[in-house]
Amino acid sequence: MDRKIVLGILSLSLIALAIAILIPSGRVPDSKPTLPWQIQIDGRGLPTVFDLTLGESTLSSAQGIFKETGDISLFATPDDHLSAEAFFERLYINGIRASMILTLDLDQGTLSDMFDRGVRLQKLETGNRKISLAGEDYDRLATARINHITYVPAANLDGELIKGRFGEPVRRIMEPETGAEHWLYPEKGLDIALNPDEKEVFQYVIPAEFDRILEPLEAAAEKSTPENQ
Repeated sequence: MDRKIVLGILSLSLIALAIAILIPSGRVPDSKPTLPWQIQIDGRGLPTVFDLTLGESTLSSAQGIFKETGDISLFATPDDHLSAEAFFERLYINGIRASMILTLDLDQGTLSDMFDRGVRLQKLETGNRKISLAGEDYDRLATARINHITYVPAANLDGELIKGRFGEPVRRIMEPETGAEHWLYPEKGLDIALNPDEKEVFQYVIPAEFDRILEPLEAAAEKSTPENQ
């Protein structure tokens, strides 16, 4: 095949990938745009993204939007902090393929009761434990509000593309353990982790609760400084 033709095909492939990230591709676009950079903060300080309002929208409403139930589980850290999450492995949101995790707003007492009723426990490589819920607890979680969204697009994104859509971050923090650089947008409640070898990870929280993301990053960065080693 002629070298010019090969280069032409490669260029078209790269353009197609960019279009897949920036605008809907290969699928019918959603009637209401729900792109990752479309974040609206209301008068209460609650952000809306992907048609979900953190602190207000429930798991049931997300399941209705995504037309999927997700994989719903309870997780326990080594220090026994509990969280309930719904994992959507393959979503097409406005034509962009991604995975998403919704963390639900439940107090530790309620989660502890669910832990005790759990039907199966699995130890993960991270040291965390994953608990399969009892049947009645799935219904209880349906009305739980979402307070944290983790979004992982299938395509790798570079810094220039992200900057063009989200703007210059207020702050950047390097994560020593993984080499990921976190671009922080506190006023939007957004953290974008740019990974050198993995997919980019977007975290959305209520802006007033941004310390939930910031404090662990600052602690890890401070721990890695030479004077603390």
